[in-house]
Amino acid sequence: MSTSATARDTTRDTARGTALPRHTHGVAGRMAASVSTPGGAVFVLVLALLVATIVANPTFGDPGVLIRFLGRTAPIAIAAIGQYYVIVSGEFDLSMAAVIAAQVVVAGNYIGDDTGRNVVGLVLMLGLGALVGLLNGLATTLLQVPSFIVTLAMMLALTGLVRYLSGGAADAPPNDAFREIGRGAIEGVPVVDVIPYPLLILAALSALAVWLMRRPFGRTLLAVGDNPAAAHLSGARVWWVKTRAFVLSSLAATVAGILLVGYAGVHPTVGQGYEFSAITAVVLGGVVLGGGRGWVLSAVAGAFAIELLFTLLTVLDVDATWRDTVRGLIIIAAVAFAARAWTVGRRTSGRARRTTLSDPSAPPTEPTSGTNTGGN
Repeated sequence: MSTSATARDTTRDTARGTALPRHTHGVAGRMAASVSTPGGAVFVLVLALLVATIVANPTFGDPGVLIRFLGRTAPIAIAAIGQYYVIVSGEFDLSMAAVIAAQVVVAGNYIGDDTGRNVVGLVLMLGLGALVGLLNGLATTLLQVPSFIVTLAMMLALTGLVRYLSGGAADAPPNDAFREIGRGAIEGVPVVDVIPYPLLILAALSALAVWLMRRPFGRTLLAVGDNPAAAHLSGARVWWVKTRAFVLSSLAATVAGILLVGYAGVHPTVGQGYEFSAITAVVLGGVVLGGGRGWVLSAVAGAFAIELLFTLLTVLDVDATWRDTVRGLIIIAAVAFAARAWTVGRRTSGRARRTTLSDPSAPPTEPTSGTNTGGN
């Protein structure tokens, strides 16, 4: 085939949007490119924190200890998945901790010692979570109230309700069969001894999240977060996409609450601070506040990074009162780094596309750190 014919084919494929960049650097180059992104760097951070914690406390490297740590971290990682949906759509959900507390109180008061109410109680809790998310979403999208205000108001309302129902004191936990969801495990597993149920639930929800973000809903969610006006003009129902994100967030908080009942008991303060921990995990995972950029598994990795950091600080005998300070510094640093990295990546990608369009004979360019599918 002649050079001119090749150039015409490249121009035609580019116009159709079918030309894909060649990864000229192979697997190693693609891995390096991924690590250079905010969403990829968090996995390196997790590995570094894990090594540092094991060095500081060799017992932590025991497979049985490590697998139990992963199980204890599962609820906050699940909450981070829910918060991811909302943040990547360009909104916030500050009501997660209150939803968790409400679900815990429901489990204690409605289910109680009656094992016959376990299934009905689970359905009731999931229904309550979906309702809270629906109200948050509709108030944000249809009433045009900022999500920060809506979810803050929902947090206050649920907190007041929880204190009224519980009297502000701890209550008797539900039956052991229900609590087994959060504290149970598959026993007799070689090497690790046990596999906690919360870790299995996290793995299933993570796989579901990756699948969902690769579906039309996930791609539309990213488009809505990136540019709501453009998404609306392209035919997307922006209000419904964002509302579903809020529903998913509240359902994730509900699942976290169900797991926390297993080992934290029933108390109105259970889940306190989870909304900020989830937001910290999401931004540490490279998700840009304002929406449109970020990987869901990176948000999960961000949750493990935070818990590893706090574990390391505990091993080093750093006062626990410094946790909020550390969390605040992490949010500032991660938001600044992620915003700059994604902006630079997008600018570089835009220049590369303009070069290809202006010079059809130029070779396809490498993907940059600004590209994102949301499914990784």
